[in-house]
Amino acid sequence: MASVKSSVRMTVKTRHTLAKAGVVTGLVLGALFAVLPVLWMLSTSFKGNGEVFQSPPQLITEGFSLDAYREILGNGEQLRFFLNSYIVALAVTVLTLLVAILAGYAFSRFTFPFQRTINAVIVSVQAVPPITLVIPYFGLVVGLGLYNTYPGLILTHMVFTLPYAIIMITAYLNTLPRELDESVKVDGGTGWTALWRILVPVSVPGLIAVGIYTFMISWNEYLFALTLTRTNDMRTVPIGIQLLMGQHSYEWNQMMAMSILGSIPVLILFLLFQRRFIGGLTAGAVKA
Repeated sequence: MASVKSSVRMTVKTRHTLAKAGVVTGLVLGALFAVLPVLWMLSTSFKGNGEVFQSPPQLITEGFSLDAYREILGNGEQLRFFLNSYIVALAVTVLTLLVAILAGYAFSRFTFPFQRTINAVIVSVQAVPPITLVIPYFGLVVGLGLYNTYPGLILTHMVFTLPYAIIMITAYLNTLPRELDESVKVDGGTGWTALWRILVPVSVPGLIAVGIYTFMISWNEYLFALTLTRTNDMRTVPIGIQLLMGQHSYEWNQMMAMSILGSIPVLILFLLFQRRFIGGLTAGAVKA
């Protein structure tokens, strides 16, 4: 009887061990699948353009060079692409958070006519493929005189960042007890005071999560940045990368260098606010 129990225990332990080994193996393979393209992009940015397609391919070559980065950082036109991306992405992030806070507060704390209909419209906009709206938005932006301008890009990007932001902030505010609002009103405050003095400071993790997501969407947006701009002084980083594809040659090393430089702002934001970002997503998702 004792031998049977011990064999059962060994079988259970073996299963647990195999399960853990399988999970670890899967995680390692997934990490390699995600990291290797980034490593190859980084490696290519340090190669000469003629070494990109050498055979057999090498991740690390003896011809280590910073020429691609010098070309990018020494080119005023390329730096203008980064400046444009910063202006558009930061403006979109700030305006999206401001509007989403007000809308989320209204959805979370008040009941008003057509509330469910408006909520359904917000969700449906999130589900619409952006490519189907290129021609309508192009005509609208041109008609408003906003073609090839910052406001045209900013307002268009906000159409696609606001739905998610409103949904997430509403869900996060729903996790906060209404007693917070009532305590402010008992002390003679208004709903406006409760929002900006109590709810917004408490909601910082959720706002950071939404802000980082919004910044990433705007920073990486390509389709509308290409369609709604005409001159290089209004282009953003994704369009700048595409412009390195010439008619007769591709500057692969500069494309990879510009991609690395374009990834750094988002990476820094995520590393600085990693805990609050994950906490904000989790809190909103649990309540939603």
